[in-house]
Amino acid sequence: MNKTDLVNEIAAKAGLNKVSAKAALDACLESIEQALANDNKVQLIGFGTFQVVEKEARTGINPRTKEKIEIPARKVVKFKPASELAK
Repeated sequence: MNKTDLVNEIAAKAGLNKVSAKAALDACLESIEQALANDNKVQLIGFGTFQVVEKEARTGINPRTKEKIEIPARKVVKFKPASELAK
């Protein structure tokens, strides 16, 4: 399912037109993105939790040249599904 399909599903299930459904989805995604950018956890009961985690620097291997490279520390978004969703 892509974003257009999701907008169509939201419009059908909520009784909205596609423009309103797209605006609602965009606002929701923007709010989640903004919360994660501020290092906040986003917990949607019954769906799951989005959280920013810090990955430490590590040594990796370039698969093409087999030479060792340093992978810097970085922040990534982690999603943990709720138990209802994970079934």
